[in-house]
Amino acid sequence: MQNLVLKLMLLMGVTGLCHGAIQRPDYDDTPNPEFLNPSWMANIPDERPLSEVTMPGTHNTMAFYGGVYSECQTWSLASQLRAGVRFLDVRVRHINGNLTIHHGVSYQWAHFGQVLEGVADFLKRFPSETVLMRLKEEFSETNDIYGIVVDFIHRFAHWELLWHSRRVPTMGEARGKLIILQNFSGPDLGMRYDSLDIADDWKVPTLAQVEDKWQSVYKHLEAAPTGNMDRIFLTYSSGAGVLAHPRAVALRVNPQLYDYLLSNLAIRDQRFGIICMDFPAAPIIQMIIDFQLDK
Repeated sequence: MQNLVLKLMLLMGVTGLCHGAIQRPDYDDTPNPEFLNPSWMANIPDERPLSEVTMPGTHNTMAFYGGVYSECQTWSLASQLRAGVRFLDVRVRHINGNLTIHHGVSYQWAHFGQVLEGVADFLKRFPSETVLMRLKEEFSETNDIYGIVVDFIHRFAHWELLWHSRRVPTMGEARGKLIILQNFSGPDLGMRYDSLDIADDWKVPTLAQVEDKWQSVYKHLEAAPTGNMDRIFLTYSSGAGVLAHPRAVALRVNPQLYDYLLSNLAIRDQRFGIICMDFPAAPIIQMIIDFQLDK
């Protein structure tokens, strides 16, 4: 009976519910990155389209609270950006004239204005960089957030901060800009999220399905270097399910991602696009940054 309970706990990922903070080359759930790289995009040529740039991202960027089934990150927004993260996944709930940050039902003790202020401050300090932000409605179904998003941009940032086109910009055009990847209806604020080539097989019912998740990641990464260079590729390594929480999945997928990238280091002149993670570590972020085209 005891062995049966232990096997069930392993399948559920429950063994990861109580643990000390971990800082590995592939996974980090400590409060601060091991090292920072806030201005790495300064080395990208101005004429290079963003669709040809490989960059690290975070899934549910602001999901810090709510227990192991809601938490996806431990670094603050400022720390993520300074560590080199350039793709943010932001979920907002439209309620009582506000845009609060949510991961599912879990309120994240922040609002969209604070995210905008954080990004604007970062880009002011590091104008060589750009930030891409997927923005979608979460835990509310108004399907009507365009107007309040525009209001928040004017109140907490400024209109000129945004890249105002569906077209993929060059690095030179994108410097100092926030590129909203619009995952909601309404007039254009920037690029459309669905215009990207996306692999986001996030459903991992139990830890027994982690290998299926990894195969989805692997196949999309293998396709990215020879895929359409005019489209941004976006690969999520994150996943979760009722019996597998985000930490437990990341603890198993992140090392496979790290080993995959390590095995490709001999040919850094290739495009992987955006690789979006839960609990990334500074070394794997740096490894992703190191994959840039030479041309």
